[in-house]
Amino acid sequence: MTRISSWVPAMLMSAVLPLTGCAVTIPVDPDGTLDRIRREQVVRAGASPRPGWVVVGSMTEDPTGREVDLVEGFASSLGAQVEWTVGGEEDLIGRLEDGSLDVVVGGLTDQNPFSADAAMTRPYLEEKVQGTVEAHVMFVPMGENALQSALERWLDEAVPR
Repeated sequence: MTRISSWVPAMLMSAVLPLTGCAVTIPVDPDGTLDRIRREQVVRAGASPRPGWVVVGSMTEDPTGREVDLVEGFASSLGAQVEWTVGGEEDLIGRLEDGSLDVVVGGLTDQNPFSADAAMTRPYLEEKVQGTVEAHVMFVPMGENALQSALERWLDEAVPR
């Protein structure tokens, strides 16, 4: 009995010690988007025009509107500025997919047809429009879960319900 009882603690220690060095942080960004934003202090945002949500003036001016304000507030919370790209939804979602944008806004809802191509935040605002409820979301690159989680937490605090 002494033999068995003396090697059990050694076996347990040899199994547990290697795991203590594996400090895994969840959620993660496979492409490191949130870490890059913090390091470079830039959020690359896409804006698709939609009255009341994203307003686009001249090509030399940044967009304005309620979602633009939200993205800029989120960027500020990370110590970052926003670089805006204005375009149509299809173009902007493509830029999310190729990694050249971090977030896309434009009065988008959870019924958007691009939900298979990019990750939607959970709805941060529901609004009644002509008898239906629109659940508004933002899009981030697929799989960049740390970025998505940080944005959702920020929206939870910033948008009154």
